[in-house]
Amino acid sequence: MKSTFKGIIFDFNGTLFWDSHLHKLTWRMYSKKLRGTEFSDEEMLKYMFGRTNEQIIKYAIGKQPTPEMVEKYGQEKEALYRQMCLEDPENFHMAQGVEEFLDFLKENNIPRTIATMSDKANVDFYIKHFHLAKWFDLDKIVYSNGKIPGKPAPDIYEIAAKNLDLKPEECIVVEDAISGIDSAHTAGIGKIIAICSEEPKEFYESIPSVDGIINNFDEFDKNYFLVKPPLPQG
Repeated sequence: MKSTFKGIIFDFNGTLFWDSHLHKLTWRMYSKKLRGTEFSDEEMLKYMFGRTNEQIIKYAIGKQPTPEMVEKYGQEKEALYRQMCLEDPENFHMAQGVEEFLDFLKENNIPRTIATMSDKANVDFYIKHFHLAKWFDLDKIVYSNGKIPGKPAPDIYEIAAKNLDLKPEECIVVEDAISGIDSAHTAGIGKIIAICSEEPKEFYESIPSVDGIINNFDEFDKNYFLVKPPLPQG
């Protein structure tokens, strides 16, 4: 008897928590501060989602920022973002179907973790307010620690799979960003599911590495994890 896939890795922002509009708003403010003009929607899509603060600031100013600049602007932006989350309680919750799906994974002992380019302050914020310890081993969560290259580099998903004691091809990844999809694909992830938190289904249909598309976690096919009988011999 062999399981189709053994574990699952989630991106967080725009995937488990649909907060892309808040990141857009705060980065528009800081891009104007950094270069005099706001990021366009196209720039947001290509150069913001799934990237580290250092990568975003570097793109905005057109050169390598100093560590002090990354720390200052990054922390200012993230503090404003967290404040916006708390000031919008109606939308400060995980995406539709997430809690029920995480309950299913926990009840069936399916290995799971998070791979996010958010920094530790934001991850701690999510852990506290979304009670993530109920579903995840916090020590296995992978986040931006200043050492891991940002997406689309494959490192974050390679590390996440290793944290689950699985090979990348044994894992499913759920992503919303192009950079994250590219990261998972380069890492050799077995199945990549895109979730339509910001973009329509048609947007993902043109990406060859996307194996499935969902609108929310109620639509996730749990059969990916079911045990299938071996093929008959002969």
